[in-house]
Amino acid sequence: MATEHAELGAGVSDADLTGQSVLVTGATSGIGRETALALDRLGARVLIHGRDREQGEAVAAALDDGVFFGADFEDFDAVRGLAARVRERVGTLDALVNNAGAHFSAGALAPCGVERTFAVNHLAPFLLTRELRSALADTARVVTVSSAVHRNATLDLDAVESVENYDGLDAYRRSKLANVLFTRELARRLDGPTANCLHPGVVPGSGLWRHASLPVSMGVRALATLPDAVLERIADTPVTAAETSVYLAASPDVAGVSGRYFGDCEEKRPAQRALDDDLAAQLWERSVEWAAE
Repeated sequence: MATEHAELGAGVSDADLTGQSVLVTGATSGIGRETALALDRLGARVLIHGRDREQGEAVAAALDDGVFFGADFEDFDAVRGLAARVRERVGTLDALVNNAGAHFSAGALAPCGVERTFAVNHLAPFLLTRELRSALADTARVVTVSSAVHRNATLDLDAVESVENYDGLDAYRRSKLANVLFTRELARRLDGPTANCLHPGVVPGSGLWRHASLPVSMGVRALATLPDAVLERIADTPVTAAETSVYLAASPDVAGVSGRYFGDCEEKRPAQRALDDDLAAQLWERSVEWAAE
């Protein structure tokens, strides 16, 4: 039977987050929404981000003390504005769940001059995290949603400034590899707060694939029509996919654990490329430059 609440599947239903403030990006639907709902049930004050105001305000209304912030992650001024509003609203942040992501079938450059999948999936959360660094509590947790597809990725830091020979899936894989590298470098640079990343699973109902190529989006839509009892045998529902995010944000088992990659609420070894410390450092420095554009 499908798990109704992500905190139950994550084994953290007894966790008490009362008094804590959490920001979940991309929380208007899918995995982000279920993550926000679970953390709210655990007592946290949950701030949610998204692009669709109507959906966002509906999710916020379903939370005990929720508030919605809109921002387009292709617009870095909007990302900076989001961080400023969050700092003003809560002062101190106990967890940041970088969940927002996108998959684009057509290649295009974001305003910063970088391929937009990379801009939305890596540079925006990179910038948001840096802008919120001063607001992170000493025990805060930064949780970034990556994907197992990073295992099939390569990362050429010059190539992300072009959309020549663009392939949507390759671009997505590359951005997810960047998520793991960013997490490991962030963990190295943080003093106090922790940073971990995760693979949520294969989630037809996440909404991530709405901009994918026609064959991919049709296949995903077909899977999404299956009953949860059937779907959970071959893929994840948004609820089960949110479990690892909720685990990393709330479980006492990972207090002090940092720089790791998780799946199914367990630590996993990422791809060898994701363990390249030199590449992680180079990515950080280039990301500072790109995010400043």
